[in-house]
Amino acid sequence: MQSIVITGVSSGVGLAATRAFLARGYRVFGSLRTEADATRLQAELGPDFMPLIFDVTDAEAVARAAAEVSRALGREPLTGLFNNAGVAFGGPLQHQPLEVIRQHFEVNVLGLIAVTQAFLPLLGARPGFGGRPGRVLNMGSVSGQVASPFLGAYVGSKHALEGITGSWRRELKLFGIPVVLIGLGVTQTPIWDKGIDLAPYAHTPYHGPAQRFLGFINKTRAQGLTPEYVAGRLVQIMEAPRPKLRYTIAADVFRAYIVPRLLPARALDWLLARGLGLKVKQ
Repeated sequence: MQSIVITGVSSGVGLAATRAFLARGYRVFGSLRTEADATRLQAELGPDFMPLIFDVTDAEAVARAAAEVSRALGREPLTGLFNNAGVAFGGPLQHQPLEVIRQHFEVNVLGLIAVTQAFLPLLGARPGFGGRPGRVLNMGSVSGQVASPFLGAYVGSKHALEGITGSWRRELKLFGIPVVLIGLGVTQTPIWDKGIDLAPYAHTPYHGPAQRFLGFINKTRAQGLTPEYVAGRLVQIMEAPRPKLRYTIAADVFRAYIVPRLLPARALDWLLARGLGLKVKQ
């Protein structure tokens, strides 16, 4: 039986991916942060789902989970690791608390590194490994290459992930382990419900433009991809004989990714400033 570790499976893309891989016959080890979520999902998803209770920022808990997975696998290798857990909190960088900014990097970057380090030996990154190497999928974002205002901490963490994924991809050629970056666009998931609260910034000059940006996000999300669609693509990528280095998955790849990448930076600055009301007042 093939097996995969997925982080952050309580909702959204993580939960949809868990269901999709189970439907393909995988055994899924899914990370959650609470016993209640673990009990709920184990009852719902059946015996091929094994909950792992840890926060990606807790390196000791991550190491214990890796040992638990190793015992469950026995002599079998791990087929894949999907680093999905992440956070996104909106706000103007000038006023966003440092602890909130730091949390983005603790979860989206350092937590991902801790999880990957812990599970790489099970994927085949060790001397004497004789099985078929597994592969790593890292959940990045279109924001990893296109910087949006009012999501600066999230954007910074996803830019960092782009570089780390590239370095790891080259290093892990030593063991034949592909490392793939998923550049995800806006999806119909709860991450935006949890993360964009502009009330703390109501007293700042950014409040009006930030409200307009939030309106744009909500409109885009309504037209975004479903978690189930994204999960289906992830299964395809995990099983592709020769996966690409990076996949952009968005409802409108041309508008969300290609156009912003092709436009001169100053032109994109002007368009965003005009659309959000970020022009200097004379």
